[in-house]
Amino acid sequence: VGLSAEDTAECADWMAKKLLSVKFFAGEDGKHWKRNVKEVGGEVLLVSQFTLYFRTKGANLDFSRSMPPDAARQCYQEFVSKVRDEMADPDKVKDGQFGALMDVELVNDGPVTVQIEYPEPPSQKKS
Repeated sequence: VGLSAEDTAECADWMAKKLLSVKFFAGEDGKHWKRNVKEVGGEVLLVSQFTLYFRTKGANLDFSRSMPPDAARQCYQEFVSKVRDEMADPDKVKDGQFGALMDVELVNDGPVTVQIEYPEPPSQKKS
């Protein structure tokens, strides 16, 4: 979960709903992109990652587009709560420790990485 300096509570609410409604999983017919995490009874792992909003200045990393730590901690915790509120079983939402260096081990099912931004880019909105 990357939080930019421009993110708001409205953004966190929208993102929680969007994250849980996107159809990442195959349907019962085996066809891709048919069911969301709630429909498959899946789990969600949320990890704060301010480094998603970096840019480079020469050879150096600049994180000025990331939300400042105190505000990000509060916003991240609110986001985790919103995701838990939206899930049928809140115990299926796990999160890391904010600001900690963590070793995260997982099995990635497929070569897919999805980035969800708020506000949704016009090119991704339904017409």
